[in-house]
Amino acid sequence: MSYKNQIQHNRIPRHVAIIMDGNGRWAKRQGLARMFGHRQGVETVHTITEAAAALGIEYLTLYAFSTENWNRPKEEVDALMSLLVDTIAKETPTLMKNNVRLSTIGDLSRLPAAAQQKFRACMEETNSNTGLNLVIALSYSARWEIIQATKNIALAVQQGAMLVEDINEELISSYMTTAQMPDPDLLIRTSGELRISNFLLWQLAYSELYFTDCLWPEFTEEEFYHAIVDYQHRERRFGKTSEQIR
Repeated sequence: MSYKNQIQHNRIPRHVAIIMDGNGRWAKRQGLARMFGHRQGVETVHTITEAAAALGIEYLTLYAFSTENWNRPKEEVDALMSLLVDTIAKETPTLMKNNVRLSTIGDLSRLPAAAQQKFRACMEETNSNTGLNLVIALSYSARWEIIQATKNIALAVQQGAMLVEDINEELISSYMTTAQMPDPDLLIRTSGELRISNFLLWQLAYSELYFTDCLWPEFTEEEFYHAIVDYQHRERRFGKTSEQIR
C-alpha cells in the first residue's frame, strides 16, 4: 500500500517546515555542476507544494537560503539569485491556479533588487488566495530572527510601551517573523544530515523531527507522504503524560 493511502486526513499537520538539503551532492553524483542540482530542486519544490496543498496543509515553510549561504562562492550565490527570480516569475500563475499564498521570512533587504521586486509582486498578487500558505525562508537564520525580536522588545521597553514584567513566551512569539502562523507540527530534513542548521529555533520547540537520507532533488510525493504517515504515528504530549492527552 502506498503511503498516500495510509494518511489519516483528520490528523493532517497544520504546518510543515522543510530544510531542503542535498542539491549540490545530487548534482555531483550525476557528474554535473551544483546549479543543475538547484534547478532540479526547484522542480521538487513545485511537486511538494502541490502535494501539500492537495492534503489541506495550511502552512509549508521552505528553508531556501540562509544567512550563512551568503558565504558561498559569489558565482553560485549570483546564479541562485537569478534562479529565484526566474522561478518566481514562472511559478506565479501556478500559485494562483492552486490558490496558494506566498510569503517570506528573512532579511530580504540583502537580496538583489530584481529578486526583491519579483517576490513582492508575487506576494501582492497571491495575497488574497485562501489555500496553502507557502512561506519561503530567504536570507534567514533563527539567531538573526531572535536578535531582531530582542532588539525590538528592548526598544519597546525603553520607550515605555511595555514593562519588563510583560515579557513572556506569547509576547516573544509575537515579535518573531512567524507571528501570524502556528509553530511547525513537523520538520523534515533531507540528505541524511541530523541537525537543525539555525532554522526556526524558537518555533521548533515541540515540533516532530523527521530525517531522511533522500537528497532533495530525489524527494518525491511518496517520500513526503511517508513523512506525514510517520508523523501521524507519533504521540505528541507537549510535556504531559500519555494518560493526560487521551
